[in-house]
Amino acid sequence: MSAAPRVAEPPRVIGPADGVPPPPRPAEPGGSGDPGRASARWPWWLALGGLLFVSLLLRVWGADHGMPYAYNADENSHFVPRAIGLYGHDWNPDYFVNPPAYTYVVHVVFSIWFGGREGVSRLFATDPTEVWVVARLTVAVLGTIGVWLLYLAGARLLDRRVGLLAAALSGLAFLPVFYSHLALNDVPTVTGVCLALYGIAGVLRLGRHRDYVIAGVGLGVACATKYTGGIVLLPLIAAAAVQAAAPGGRGIALRGLAISSLAALVTFVVANPYALLDFPAFWDGITHQSSAAGGETQGKLGLTQDNGWLYYLWSFTWGLGWIPLLAAAVALPLLWRDERRLVWVLAPAPIVFVLFMGMQDRFFGRWLLPVFPMMCLLAAFAAIDLADRAARWKPALRPTFLAIAAVALCAQGVVYSLHIGQVLSREDTRNLTRAWMVEHLPPRTKIVIEPIAPDAFAQDIGNPSRLTSNGNRWVKFPTSRSRIDVENPTGPLLDPPGAIVGIEDYERTLVPGLIDEYKEQNFCWVIVGSTQRGRAEADAEEVPGALAYYRKLERESRLAYEASPYAAGEGPVEFNFDWSFDYYPRDYHRPGPVMTVYRLKTGRCAG
Repeated sequence: MSAAPRVAEPPRVIGPADGVPPPPRPAEPGGSGDPGRASARWPWWLALGGLLFVSLLLRVWGADHGMPYAYNADENSHFVPRAIGLYGHDWNPDYFVNPPAYTYVVHVVFSIWFGGREGVSRLFATDPTEVWVVARLTVAVLGTIGVWLLYLAGARLLDRRVGLLAAALSGLAFLPVFYSHLALNDVPTVTGVCLALYGIAGVLRLGRHRDYVIAGVGLGVACATKYTGGIVLLPLIAAAAVQAAAPGGRGIALRGLAISSLAALVTFVVANPYALLDFPAFWDGITHQSSAAGGETQGKLGLTQDNGWLYYLWSFTWGLGWIPLLAAAVALPLLWRDERRLVWVLAPAPIVFVLFMGMQDRFFGRWLLPVFPMMCLLAAFAAIDLADRAARWKPALRPTFLAIAAVALCAQGVVYSLHIGQVLSREDTRNLTRAWMVEHLPPRTKIVIEPIAPDAFAQDIGNPSRLTSNGNRWVKFPTSRSRIDVENPTGPLLDPPGAIVGIEDYERTLVPGLIDEYKEQNFCWVIVGSTQRGRAEADAEEVPGALAYYRKLERESRLAYEASPYAAGEGPVEFNFDWSFDYYPRDYHRPGPVMTVYRLKTGRCAG
């Protein structure tokens, strides 16, 4: 596609004083009473409807994975429990590490779906599957709405073909599809970004005050859902700068930015009111989030890449796709020649985002999601433009070239999104392991289980045991506390009861002597998960005690049971904080880590 028609069209400077509406634009996705235009639009809306259906289907397929347990640690702790907790007090979430917009949405959905506090609280305690699935489906629907909004933004910013292809890439790419299966705020943030981009497209093409309002509302929604959603401010500033550079446009652009700022602030406060009402807690949450991303004291054990910039570029290759990443890069010189103002609108946000996030000590592929819409628009433009150029050589093959461009852009996402749907629709290895434990380990059996499952894993949900003080089926070794100082594992022991140990630091507390402690206290069954052990193996020099612990465990025990997530003859996949949890490699057949159950065979466990 050539952007040349856009070059001939200067930025529109439309204000109340103009009094004349802009002429109709054939690429505009909006409606018209003209029958000819209406008949020309329906194939696009039909194609969009099909795309949205497929996008939603990919997002809801396997939505009940892991149930009745939420095995993702962030999902289990951040949003759904807090949405339910709001029934017990006012709307202050008392937690601002993540902003509360998605929590509020889930709370409202729960009130409608379950009828309020009594219904959702009872079900969450006795059979939480439906509660988790409803929260996940909410994300899936919001993600699909984001796909629609991206189509509108692309159609307004460039044309319907680019809008539809960008939406298809967003709807089918692996990373947004996978994270639409979890009750987290990443995908809802993208929806806010896409709403802002729709407004920004209007600012660039029409310059109306209402477009500034839409852009500001989208910015506010994105920031109130996840702080990094604020990156969409850069395209807004660029679009306003383009308008300001046009003759007579400076005043309207400044007023528009003021309107956007006000709209963003009001929206943010409405969606996150306690940012003002409880400002000290809000600021503390932001500070904590910043220090966590920066690694705090020791960083994240098991990181397989030291360079955040390279890690994020690599994440684009599988989360979005190799060809889309290359196409987005190719789009820059093409746009610079044809319509460089679009370069300033679309390119800085992904570049600045990667540069900033890559400087942190921790990095995860899903943190890239706020800039996926800009990348999709760039990639779609390049694909359509190159197809148009090829069609000049052979006009009769234009449909073929466009089809090839679309397939090339979306194929990787389709393959791996179908793969993850199949994987998530199968039983989790942790559920298989628990079923084996129920069959083979009597109630009150003492077990050691690594932090690879929520606390409820040890309990029969809805049927607490009367044989234990806490209702658990089995007696768990307290892995959440340790007398070993994680900052000085070889130093003196801490005073009882020791320090609280998070899942990030568990491997730092492992030493061979723990095996003897297990045997002394009759904890003869040890359950190991590869998402914990893999951290130590990926960072062996950091935790030599953990590796010695596993060697001793294998020497002094027998293998009782193992559940593998891999297809026959495939795996293992080296530990990685993305692939070990999102199951991208096609080696995976089912979700979960490699689960291994050991039975100690010496000392008091010799019987």
